[in-house]
Amino acid sequence: QVSLVESGGGLVQAGGSLRLTCTSSRRVFSDYAVGWFRQAPGKEREFVAAISRSGGTSDYADSVQGRFTISRDKNKNMVFLQMDSLRPEDAAVYTCAGKRTILTVGPIVKAEEYQYWGQGTQVTVSS
Repeated sequence: QVSLVESGGGLVQAGGSLRLTCTSSRRVFSDYAVGWFRQAPGKEREFVAAISRSGGTSDYADSVQGRFTISRDKNKNMVFLQMDSLRPEDAAVYTCAGKRTILTVGPIVKAEEYQYWGQGTQVTVSS
C-alpha cells in the first residue's frame, strides 16, 4: 500500500502564491506518474496538473495553465505544485494521486486511472 501525503495548503490573498508538496511512503515514488486534482464545495473533482514518471512531460488544466507549475524531485521523493497568481476560484481541497507506470508513459489526466490518493490539503484564496 502506498500512502501519499499533501502539505503546503493554507490561506492566501488573491494574486498570492502557494507551493503544495506531495510525498510518498514508498522509496520508489520516482516510478510513479503523479497528478493533482481539486474539489471545491458543491463541485465535482477536477484535474489540475500531472507529471510523468520521468518528470520530462507535464499537463495542465486550461484554467491553471501559465499560473501553476508541477515538478518533481526524485532525490527527495516529492512532487510539487507551485501555484502563482491565485484566484478565489482556485480555492478547493487539493489532492495528489499516484500511479506506477513504465518510463514511456506520459502525464495522466484521468482521475480513474490513478491507484493511490492522498487525503488532501485545503487551499483558501481571499479576494
